Amino acid sequence: MNYLEIKKYDISNGPGVRISLFVSGCTHHCQGCFNPESWDFNAGKPFTEETEQEIIELLKPDYIHGLTLLGGEPFEPGNQQALLNLVKKVKEVYPKKDIWAFSGYLFDKQIMDVMAQKYDFTKEFIKYIDVLVDGEFHEEEKDLSIVFRGSRNQRIIDVPKSLKKKEVVLHEKDAIRLGGAPWKKGADLK
Repeated sequence: MNYLEIKKYDISNGPGVRISLFVSGCTHHCQGCFNPESWDFNAGKPFTEETEQEIIELLKPDYIHGLTLLGGEPFEPGNQQALLNLVKKVKEVYPKKDIWAFSGYLFDKQIMDVMAQKYDFTKEFIKYIDVLVDGEFHEEEKDLSIVFRGSRNQRIIDVPKSLKKKEVVLHEKDAIRLGGAPWKKGADLK
């Protein structure tokens, strides 16, 4: 796997100050994507053990809230395999720090119903993700007033609760909507 960038003090891609890893490679190619240079799986630098160790060190300060995986597409099968050891280590070393991931794949219909049935590494990888922002970016639904998402179709999912209930459970951060109106389970996202 390659990666484009490690942001050391990111406050845009999850709560608090975060370390964000932008992986290379994405097959979604969403119109209006904010990071089209990340589509190429060969872009950037190789993700190595040294890169992994650098991220572990960057997460050390108490003021760092957690790790965010985005890109590109962290849930491309090759990227999941490459990131699995990293997310395991993060949870081992920093059990109180959270891991957020952004994916164009839908949690229920594509990650759990297809990938997790096909790949054992997906079943393991998803267990280490605390929050998943899912869904492709839809330019026609772009909305700068919503938190941690680019378009209204995207959801912020509490992964551990969703895995336990075997249904999508929206994260409390997804309760912040236009005008402060809360999301309700099963609510129309439009």
